[in-house]
Amino acid sequence: MLNLRYGAAAFVLLAACNQGGVASTGNVSDNSAQASAPAGERPFTVANVATLDSPWAMTFLPDGRMLITQKGGQMLLGSADGQQRIEIAGVPAVDSAGQGALKDVALHPGFAQNGLVYFSYSEAGQGGKGAVLARGRLVEADGQARLEQVSTLYRATPYVEGNGHYSAQIAFAPDGQHVFFGLGDRQKFDPAQDKGGTLGKIVRLTLDGQPAPGNPLAAQGFRPEVWSYGHRNILGMAFDASGNFWQQEMGPKAGDELNIVLPGRNYGYPIVSDGDHYDGRDIPDHSTRPDLEAPKVSWPGTAISPAGLMIYSGKLWPQWRGDIFIGALSGQALVRVDVDGTNATKGDQWDMETRIRDVAEAPDGSIWLLEDGGRGAGGKLMKLSPTG
Repeated sequence: MLNLRYGAAAFVLLAACNQGGVASTGNVSDNSAQASAPAGERPFTVANVATLDSPWAMTFLPDGRMLITQKGGQMLLGSADGQQRIEIAGVPAVDSAGQGALKDVALHPGFAQNGLVYFSYSEAGQGGKGAVLARGRLVEADGQARLEQVSTLYRATPYVEGNGHYSAQIAFAPDGQHVFFGLGDRQKFDPAQDKGGTLGKIVRLTLDGQPAPGNPLAAQGFRPEVWSYGHRNILGMAFDASGNFWQQEMGPKAGDELNIVLPGRNYGYPIVSDGDHYDGRDIPDHSTRPDLEAPKVSWPGTAISPAGLMIYSGKLWPQWRGDIFIGALSGQALVRVDVDGTNATKGDQWDMETRIRDVAEAPDGSIWLLEDGGRGAGGKLMKLSPTG
């Protein structure tokens, strides 16, 4: 729903990334034996619903229709069956170079009453490029749709050169009064630990984009909006039914991880990781620094390049209620993580034979996927339904 030195090493790193593109326990669960199940062993059928142009993220409206973002800057309003789509007018200009895109999209907690849609994108500005959180009101008339009263709520800081690790993930707090915005380190490494900026951080904001009162790190010299830090490339965030805040991030080489986000905690990057730098330099493992927050699940040795994060509500597959689903880009898979309270272990990894950019649950409990559209993938909307 959770992004690193310069010169030649940074070029190698960018290429590799584009392949994928409560109390702390300190435990790391890697379950290294997990492997993708063949397509014939999937407990669901897959319907290819529509062809899209490099889709990035999706969310469902209360009536079952969907919003889909595309890398080039288009936001689509799709019918409940996905067969019809119209482009929504009023979306700001997007810088889509590299990993830039019209990125995440989410509904205001009061969407049914106010029609507000939150979305994020990458833009060029003073000092380079950065991630933006924005909001607009979805208005429909005469078979057309547009965002009106669009406003910028928040910008990452600082803007820097480069086209990678924007993250720009959105999650609303269970109280409906706060929005979390996950920001990548922009492939610059050290800013994830820098108190003066928000790169490599998750920030907690009011619904109008201001630093939320009571954030945990301001007294330590961080910017007042910062909730947690030491993140790399956050590509999925969500709260579960118990209020636990889950986040996944694309780590360095074979360092992908799933975390519970706790207030004020340091998640270690680039000080520690279960992966290594793409240029071959070693990064100490999480186990060497128990004072830093360790992932609940990691994938050492086998990168999946996680993208998207959904917590299933159990309407069609009740056995998966509360489990986490993650798309895999380089892993070309749909990954299920077993969740028990604040503990998590690897469950299934189904071979999808293509790059999966996002995963979402429709109001009827069906699971929908976006095929990435990069590195040979065509760009598709797919629906999963139970077998039998």
